[in-house]
Amino acid sequence: MRAVVGCLRPAGARIANAPTPANRLVPGGPRGDSGGGATDGPTGGPPGGPPGGPRHGNFRIVARPRIAWAAFGLAAVFTVGATALSRAADPSALWHIVDGQCVPHQERNGDPAPCAAVSLVPDRAHGYAVLKDLVGIAQFLVMPAARIGGIEDPAILAPGATNYWAPAWEVRRNVEVRLPRNLTREEVSLAINSRLGRTQDLLHIHVDCVRADVKAAIAANLEAVGPDWAPFPVAFDGHPYRARRIEAETLQAVDPFRLLAASIPVSEMGNHTLVVVGATFAGGVPGFVLFDDRVDLARGDRASGEELQDHRCGVVFGR
Repeated sequence: MRAVVGCLRPAGARIANAPTPANRLVPGGPRGDSGGGATDGPTGGPPGGPPGGPRHGNFRIVARPRIAWAAFGLAAVFTVGATALSRAADPSALWHIVDGQCVPHQERNGDPAPCAAVSLVPDRAHGYAVLKDLVGIAQFLVMPAARIGGIEDPAILAPGATNYWAPAWEVRRNVEVRLPRNLTREEVSLAINSRLGRTQDLLHIHVDCVRADVKAAIAANLEAVGPDWAPFPVAFDGHPYRARRIEAETLQAVDPFRLLAASIPVSEMGNHTLVVVGATFAGGVPGFVLFDDRVDLARGDRASGEELQDHRCGVVFGR
């Protein structure tokens, strides 16, 4: 499945199977609200919107004492506003949203709608946008604010290039706002599809729940995942992945694009997909398992790592 944009429900519409999150630390914005009514599309906010309350940095606190977290240096990650966008087979649909709406709205009004957030720090060339995908209860996309085509684009490996995986990991908090409980590290996944495994020509990282069977396979084989690339013992949907571990709390100092590029000819980047899944290694060391698959059309493998994600979030809802 790829990034999908489409027509939205009217403001105030409810999201099927997504209970209203209550008593949660949620993003807030300059409008003093959660970004409008709930919609299950690229601009949907949390169902019903959270109540007002005191703020902690860029975030409004509503009492649910078991969750505590900070902004990790991100621009405010607002819950999503509302707009209407017709579904089209336009490979530039995401770019039209980012370039035609989110960025200019942020620049003019300080309001990134229809995006959840836009960061233009230190400038647009290094900025990014966060958008609710039409597909799934809680899936978000992280995209460059500048035109970057995808995993094959040399811009992602240029000196000083933005590490888009760092904000993507923090956007898991947006995912949680749309769920009835917080996710563990091991339930969060980030994915980017190969050139042949996507439908949009703007780089976008999918942020959502990991599939329950993938989570189980990682747990069963975690100690076999070392610091170097090696075949993962379990194939997913008949597709063989290789994997390596990353020992770090966040991805601020680790760029998976560069880890991949160091192991293959850079000219082959577009034929690869990357998936990051949170992990906790022996001794309580926080980190990630990084997966890589390669296009193999003879085997029907278009290297769409998004297949390791579950946009129905079965790890939460048990389906």
